[in-house]
Amino acid sequence: MSSSEHTAQRVAVITGASSGIGEATARALAASGHRVALLARRADRIEKLASVLGNGAIAITADVTDRDSLVAAAARVQSELGGADILVNNAGVMLLGPFTPEYREDHRRMVETNLLGAMTATEVFLGQLREGGGDLVNISSVAGRTARAGNAAYAATKWGMNGWSEALRQELQPDIRVLVIEPGAVATELPTHITSAEVKAATEKFYEQFAITAADVAEVIAFAVGRPRRVALNEILIRPTAQAG
Repeated sequence: MSSSEHTAQRVAVITGASSGIGEATARALAASGHRVALLARRADRIEKLASVLGNGAIAITADVTDRDSLVAAAARVQSELGGADILVNNAGVMLLGPFTPEYREDHRRMVETNLLGAMTATEVFLGQLREGGGDLVNISSVAGRTARAGNAAYAATKWGMNGWSEALRQELQPDIRVLVIEPGAVATELPTHITSAEVKAATEKFYEQFAITAADVAEVIAFAVGRPRRVALNEILIRPTAQAG
């Protein structure tokens, strides 16, 4: 079987597929022959993307903080696409700001979405991934390696993602390959959601100066999951060339 024939049979589930790295990854994987299931809260965006991608792409409205919606999504992936071979845990928020009571809701939301959401999605789709000899791709961040003032809660979710992923790598091998992607500044809508006006302005200015594109990251993901099963790329740090930290 050629590599293209193998790829054409694989199904990729992508959370947070309505924009940014999730959308770009869906496009990259579809372009390489994968069938994709697009999961996100914004139904209109993923339905439009699914129609553009074709090749059996399906759009499923789901929220990673709502396990029931993920269970329903997994049932649809199983019945309509035959089960997931790849799960890309991309859904996340980056609500940077000082660690004060004023931002406690931001802190909770990041933990529930970035970390618990990824854990729940993985738990729900784990059986399907095992069936096909799957790939689990967890989108972390350079903040999973480097914590600094103003990103305490965000860094906590990404350090948590990295530790959880490493444990899963050992627990699930060789049936499932676990890959952690750690991007630096990427041009997505994430900075626009920051609630601290001062931090938002500074972050957007930094991103305007240094950020790479979501497609840059998606191409790396598509390359990694396309490696022969004997090869596992477990951790990939992707920074803009000019980003210092």
